[in-house]
Amino acid sequence: MSLGFRKRSGYPSRPTVKACPCNCLPLFLIIAGSCLAAGPEPFSQTHKPVLHGRHWVAITGKPLGATAGARIFERGGNAVDAACAMLAVVCTMYDDLSWGGETQALIYDPRVMKVVGINALGVAPTGATPEFFKEKKLRYPPAEGPLAAVTPGNPGGLMVMLAEFGTLSLKDVLEPAMQMADGYPIEAEAVRKIERYADKLKQWPYSKKVFFPHPGAEHEAPRPGEIWRQPDLLATLQKLVDAEAQALQAGQSRREAIYAAYDRFYKGDIAEEYCRGSREQGGLHTLADLMNWKARIEEPVTTTYKGIEVYKLTCWTQGPVMLQALNLLENLDVQPMGYDSARYIHALYQAMNLAYADRDFYYGDIYFPPEEPIRGLLSKDYAKERLRLIDWKQNNPDIRPGDPYPFEGRQNPFLALLTNWSNVRTNGTNTVAAPAAASLDPDKQSPEAQAQFDSDFRAGTTSIQAADDKGWAISVTPSGGWQPACIAGNTGIGMSQRMQSFVLDEAENPFNVLAPGKRPRVTLTPTLALKNGRPFLCFSVQGGDTQDQNLLQFFLNIVEFGMTVQEACEAANISSYQMRSSFGEHKAEPGRVTLSDEVPSWVRRELTRMGYRPDFVRKNSGPITAIYFDQEHATFWGGASNHGEDYGIAW
Repeated sequence: MSLGFRKRSGYPSRPTVKACPCNCLPLFLIIAGSCLAAGPEPFSQTHKPVLHGRHWVAITGKPLGATAGARIFERGGNAVDAACAMLAVVCTMYDDLSWGGETQALIYDPRVMKVVGINALGVAPTGATPEFFKEKKLRYPPAEGPLAAVTPGNPGGLMVMLAEFGTLSLKDVLEPAMQMADGYPIEAEAVRKIERYADKLKQWPYSKKVFFPHPGAEHEAPRPGEIWRQPDLLATLQKLVDAEAQALQAGQSRREAIYAAYDRFYKGDIAEEYCRGSREQGGLHTLADLMNWKARIEEPVTTTYKGIEVYKLTCWTQGPVMLQALNLLENLDVQPMGYDSARYIHALYQAMNLAYADRDFYYGDIYFPPEEPIRGLLSKDYAKERLRLIDWKQNNPDIRPGDPYPFEGRQNPFLALLTNWSNVRTNGTNTVAAPAAASLDPDKQSPEAQAQFDSDFRAGTTSIQAADDKGWAISVTPSGGWQPACIAGNTGIGMSQRMQSFVLDEAENPFNVLAPGKRPRVTLTPTLALKNGRPFLCFSVQGGDTQDQNLLQFFLNIVEFGMTVQEACEAANISSYQMRSSFGEHKAEPGRVTLSDEVPSWVRRELTRMGYRPDFVRKNSGPITAIYFDQEHATFWGGASNHGEDYGIAW
């Protein structure tokens, strides 16, 4: 068979799909219902339109957030200014994050024509040690509450990005968020989350005060559409603006004034109240923890896929797993397999198995020893060696980390730890895998346990994309402080829950063992891709351990299957659970795969025969936000998933 595709202006041509030369069924392209169309344009129907812009694009997880970005562009700000305003607004709205969480970003700086990374992930506070949590009979740090919190990173990340790469004042970019803290009509989704976690939120006095403005009433939480006010948060943001104003009045530059606000947050009265509120509720934070922390500007890591440069933050995030997976898939002829065929799904799943197994053992904070073997992990030769492990007839539930050290000229010091490392319980002596492995059959778990695992696997986060006609582009994946959020004293700031991503035993991952002052390895993963040395794609997604799974497929949808950016945002993905969750009990479910309802019966049967345990959902694209840079016409194509409340505005 062959399926012809028309070429879309500005997009890769869609080559003819020929019969797959492998021994699988000859499968048609299987498309999610949102994209299904008759005729030669199978991806042409989407729930949301493409955003076409000539001057700028602003996209994030909430409509009001995108509006804030548009307002900043209209005031003459650049893409970084707009992204900072959007970050402030989504933190204020508790869009699966708040001000005490963490910011991760990639910025294309047209002045030097380079991609730079922003590391605004908080660190473990004083006293947070493996022994501390083991004495509490915990396998991992808790998932919520004051003991789950690293130091706040969102305020510092915003101010560093603005100071170094923006053009406007802190007052300018905080104005929309401050107006909302003063009162805005709260959304039904936010109310639903407050009510869902009411019992947990009410155990923390400052959270109870903020999230339940009607004590004693039948409905203590705000109603959808009610004007919800956060006076403590507004006061905190006003202190930052006041610090900036005082510095400007004293003759300091725009940049210096923003850093004066930064110092007030991390070294002044805001930090003091944050730490007091944390410790009052059982947290460990000290003023020294906040004073010693700083947001960092970093060199990202990169690989090429068919001539396209793909950039990620390095291995304190999970971002390099996408680069590793691309290195593996580049050796295969992916496009003729057919979109969502059994062969294609198997190839994706196996490539992700190999990459994520390395993530689960080798990724960690680059500022703490031991040094991660990232050069070896991203070696093209290493990928070719790992590719030989794929069994093309069935899933291997026991894929393990490889040995990247020889590919950077070093000897692996952790080979002994790899001996028993496994996501499958093989026998009673496998003490390494036991705390991380789950039952291989989700049906044997209680519905509550399975629901908690699925929720943990996709925990928190939103995404932000912005670009402008001056050449700036930015991708941000902020997170932390999602509901149930413990608010730190009278600051109005919801605390992070990121400490749970550490491990307490080096046998699980010697690079990610908890220590005071250390960053946990996070799932948060903005992405930039360049073509011909200029921005090509800017994209990220929320969703915990599914993030780089979704982003990998989004990228292939455009590069291999010729979808537009909106089609790629909405197209059906697969989700693997064979890797260890970065949350909760760090469990894994080898062989489990979530597919779209639209996947037909013959693909389901073939995957089951290959050892997979599929389950199905109506939509599984992931809430992707993205910008495609049309280099031919010097315009932008913006995409916002139909998965959630993602929204964009372009001009």
